[in-house]
Formats: sequence, C-alpha cells, structure tokens
Amino acid sequence: MIPAQSKRIVSIDILRGIVMVIMALDHTRDYFTNFTHNPTDLEYASTAMFLTRWITHFCAPIFVFLSGTSAFLSMQKGKTTRQQAGFLLSRGIWLIILEFTIVRFGWVFNLDYTQVFVQVIWAIGWSMIFLSGLIFLPRKLILAIALSIIFLHNAFDGVHAANLDDYGPWWNVFHEFGNIHLFGDVNMFVLYPLVPWIAVMAAGYCFGGIMQMEEGKRDKWLYRIGLSAIALFIVLRFTNIYGDSALWSSQGSWHRTVLSFINVTKYPPSLLYLLMTIGPAVTLLPMLEKMRNRAGNFFTIYGRVPMFYYILHIYLIHLLSMMIGVWMYDVPSHYFTGNGEALSTKPNWGYSLVGVYLYWMLVIALLYLPCRWYMQVKMTHKKWWLSYL
Repeated sequence: MIPAQSKRIVSIDILRGIVMVIMALDHTRDYFTNFTHNPTDLEYASTAMFLTRWITHFCAPIFVFLSGTSAFLSMQKGKTTRQQAGFLLSRGIWLIILEFTIVRFGWVFNLDYTQVFVQVIWAIGWSMIFLSGLIFLPRKLILAIALSIIFLHNAFDGVHAANLDDYGPWWNVFHEFGNIHLFGDVNMFVLYPLVPWIAVMAAGYCFGGIMQMEEGKRDKWLYRIGLSAIALFIVLRFTNIYGDSALWSSQGSWHRTVLSFINVTKYPPSLLYLLMTIGPAVTLLPMLEKMRNRAGNFFTIYGRVPMFYYILHIYLIHLLSMMIGVWMYDVPSHYFTGNGEALSTKPNWGYSLVGVYLYWMLVIALLYLPCRWYMQVKMTHKKWWLSYL
C-alpha cells in the first residue's frame, strides 16, 4: 500500500505509471506480433492494430516531460541549483552509458557492436545534460527557449542529412533519424534525435512551478494548458499546413479518416504529436490526483520506479518471446539475438493482437512484485545511488 499522507504529488506518479504500463504493450507487440507491416500504415493496419500502436505514442513525450517536472520538484527539497545541475549532468551521462550497454543488450541479446541504436534513454540522458545548464537561466527564459524549439523545429523538416555532406551526421543526432557511420564497421542508428526532446524536458521543468500551486489554482491552470493544447492540435491538424510532415486525408469511412487525422509523426516528434499527447495528459492530471484508490496505488508502484521497470520489462519481454519461440515453435534462436532480426517479424512466429494483449497482461503481472519491492527499498533507504535507478 502507498502511504495515504504522502507529500508527493500523486498524480505525477500515477500518470507515469500508466504510461509505463502502456509502454509495455508496445514492446510486447514488437516481440510477439505476427503483423508484418507498420502498425500505423492505414493501407495494411486494422483499426485495432493502429490503435494498439497509437495509444503508446503517449509514453515517450509524457515520460520525458515528467522527467523535467520531477527535476524541478526535487530542487524544492533543499537542493541548490548547482547541486541539481551536478545531479542532472551525472545522471544524464549515466543514462547514455546505460543505453549503450545494459539497455542495448536487453533489446538484442548480443555484444555485436557493428550496429548500435539509440532510443529514448539516450534522448533523456542528453536532455538532462542540456537541462543541467539551462536551469541556471530564469525560468521564463527556459520556457521561451523550450517553446520556440517545440513550435519551430518542424520548419526545418525539408532539410535532410543526405544533403549536408560532413554535417549530415550531426543533423541525424539533432533532427532527422537515420544511420550514422562512426568508424570501421561500426554504425549508429539514431531513432530519437535530440530535437525537440531536450525542449520537451525543459518545458516539463518549467511546468513543475504549476504543480507546486495550491490544488484549486493548479487544476485551473492544468485544464487551461491541456485543453488549449488539444484545441491547437485540432485546428493546426485540420489545416494540414504546419506542424507535421505527414498530412491527413479522407479514408472513405469516418472512423478511418479519424485515424488518418491522429496519425502524426513520432520520429522525431512533430509539434502536432506533442500537442496530441501532452495536452490530454496535462488535462488528466487533476482527475488522477483524486485517484487515491487501489487503481491509483497499482499504477503508482510502476510510476515510482520508472528506470528499474524500464530495464526489467525489456529483458522480461525479450526473454519470454525467445523462450516460447525457440521451445514451442522451433524458431531459430539467432532470430532473437541478431541486430537486424531481434525486433523484426520472424518466420513461423508471432501472435494476433489477442495473443499480444494476453502476453502484455502476463508481463505486467510478473513485474508487479519486483517493482513493489524496489519501490519500498527506495522509500526506506536513502542511499544516493538509488536515485540513479
């Protein structure tokens, strides 16, 4: 049970826990599905498959945004700006190291570094490093910088790394996902360019000031911000003029047209993608703050140990799929351990969405006790290193 008199803002833990649970659905689908196409490609994807992938779009932006909010709130517990900057810098470096080692191994189960790929943990790590410098600026200036990047970065969608010669790899790092040749046979695929993620975390940091307000005043601001973001998404998306390079179109039926309307770009996250995901999340926070029941406690457990959960769920999902695939379906083991094969569709392997959802629920159930144990460890022990996991 979660202590009733916790000084924490429980809605942040609950929201983070919800997105962690949803994230496991996406990764379960990655390893267990028999669907061979892009799940958001409306030419091939069913409505159920599309929505299974679409709902997981909320995970990364909310996780990064709330990481910034948590950084702000932790400063209110007596840390100086310099102390917080040092923590953000060291934790950011630690997360980047984790991305290239423990996290990478969990995804592919091999030590073949001819192909490495960097995802959300890399983006969070670098965002913390940038935030460690930004926090010395006035909060209004931080917000202005963050919003400028979020709202303007799509103006550069027409610039491509392939046309920038020696500067192309830097463009991949900051704006356009793609493969970068490092040296020899080693390549790095950047799935999460740093822009606009560094701005999302910085905006979340500024958002922490709102979360400190008295509850009634805070809720008014949360509804204003959340509903305004949703309204702006609808208006900008309807015009098809700016905010996302993937335009929506009529699909012959109203519900498929709605899917096209909400089918926005994640890599890198467009302005419309961020409005569509962060807007509803902010709107939901006042309701989650009142969710002081078993459901709230359930999600809080996952929400308070996000990095522990993240690493554990990757290993668990990958190991489960490998064990079942090799032992029950005679799928060659190298299909679960190859750089280009571990996350791809495998011959004679995979389940329909019903199977994917069943395995997802099994994963969440298996993670419950370890996460509850680690949450209790963090609550009862104040070792400095616990804040890094």
